[in-house]
Amino acid sequence: QTKTGIALLYDEVSENAYDIRLKLTKEVLTIQKQDVVCVSGSDHSANHRTVTLRRQPVGGLGLSIKGGAEHKVPVVISKIFKDQAAEQTGMLFIGDAIIQVNGINVESATHEEVVHLLRNAGDEVTITVQYLREAPSFLKLPLGSPGPSSDHSSGTSSPLFDSGLHLNGNSTNTAPSSPSSPIANEPKYEKRWLDTLSVPLSMARISRYKTGTDKLRSNAFEVLALDGVSTGILQFYTAQESADWLRAMSTNISDLTLQNMKMANKCCSPSDQVVHMGWVNERLEGTDSSQLYKFKFLALKGSSFYIFSTPPVSTLDWVRAEKIYNLCEVLFKIHKLWLADDCWLQANLYLGIHQDFDLEDQRPYCFSVMVGHGKSHYFNVELGSELAVWEKSFQKAIFLEVQRTGSKTYMCSWQGDTLCFTVDFALGFTCFDSKTKNVLWRFKFSQLKGSSDDGKTRVKLLFQNLDTKQIETKELEFQDLTAVLHCIHSFIAAKVASVDPVFIDSQSIARKYMYSN
Repeated sequence: QTKTGIALLYDEVSENAYDIRLKLTKEVLTIQKQDVVCVSGSDHSANHRTVTLRRQPVGGLGLSIKGGAEHKVPVVISKIFKDQAAEQTGMLFIGDAIIQVNGINVESATHEEVVHLLRNAGDEVTITVQYLREAPSFLKLPLGSPGPSSDHSSGTSSPLFDSGLHLNGNSTNTAPSSPSSPIANEPKYEKRWLDTLSVPLSMARISRYKTGTDKLRSNAFEVLALDGVSTGILQFYTAQESADWLRAMSTNISDLTLQNMKMANKCCSPSDQVVHMGWVNERLEGTDSSQLYKFKFLALKGSSFYIFSTPPVSTLDWVRAEKIYNLCEVLFKIHKLWLADDCWLQANLYLGIHQDFDLEDQRPYCFSVMVGHGKSHYFNVELGSELAVWEKSFQKAIFLEVQRTGSKTYMCSWQGDTLCFTVDFALGFTCFDSKTKNVLWRFKFSQLKGSSDDGKTRVKLLFQNLDTKQIETKELEFQDLTAVLHCIHSFIAAKVASVDPVFIDSQSIARKYMYSN
């Protein structure tokens, strides 16, 4: 199914926006711009067309113009009147920039100069035109075929004056002149939407933020292909349109990612399957207060959590990840920044309508992944639905890894002795001497009643003795305490999920939020 619609392409340098047409298929987003093409007759370049107009007693030249050098735009034809001189040529179109009038170059002329020239050019006026493909939206030119009835231009009237040349100019000849009509062998021209850029959506990414800032663009976003080709900034007339297009493109990108995952999984063993992958923004901690975000591609595959700067395309690419962590030793955490009490704000954030000033410098839809040695990565995604998928995927990938691994053993020490501490899916916790292998103590998961740590290496685990009901404290020292605590968390969560899967679902922050909306 193909989705099409009109949008604006915003140029950050000139600060102008141009009318474009978007065409979205399952695999490609195409940007089209209007142009005038030669459809029959001698194959002249449609770039420059020279047309002779015969001024009529009623209706004059039959066109209106807008723009001029004082507005930093060429003078363009803004209206063509039905059955009058300009329309009868079949060679002039709304959006044509006037380059010459009777051989005089007017490319850098003001509006008034061109009006004066056209009004005083006599009964036969020869103009050379070229279609202005990137007509700034402030000209408010209609997008349809010629004629005032097809005015699909955006919103309000243009700040620029429309000079009508359908009124009589200084005509010396009062007798009706023959109409300007196309001659049989003259080339025929048509205004058409032409493809100017196609962006493949496989592994593409979307950004709603101004580069390197926390500022959300208003009703606008950018799509970047895997090879870095950008659509430029796509601007929409309403928040609803922007949200619809954002969702449609995100859905297509997700579907293609799913296909890529299925293909990758055919080459991988059952224990090394991709559970989920996709683009996120990672917050880079700067030395100053400004926080920069950088695109990263995350993947949950087999026993590992991968962070890439570019997506893995071939099997060999998996070894060139920036970071690889064991899934049992990471902790996924959603930031509740966007879970405000105000339902209206929640709905606005979900739609991408960003009106709350308190949140202006903070991104919604954030999560962090805490890793070993107390470090963590802070990520942001574009949509609430993506956040829900990442939460679910991390749970699934971690549970699968815990069930596959069965147990994990860590070296530790206490009072000078080197010990081994094992977390086992079936048995719970076991501590034994690393040399003699003698078991010092063993407890089930259900016996763990609490823990405290010094934030560095030392942890106290509080277990309840099943016979005496007394709490027994076990102290241990680990080289990477964070990894061990995350591992304990992963095993307990997997144990709960295996006994009561509904409970884990009920704990999902993001999914609760999604359904409430």
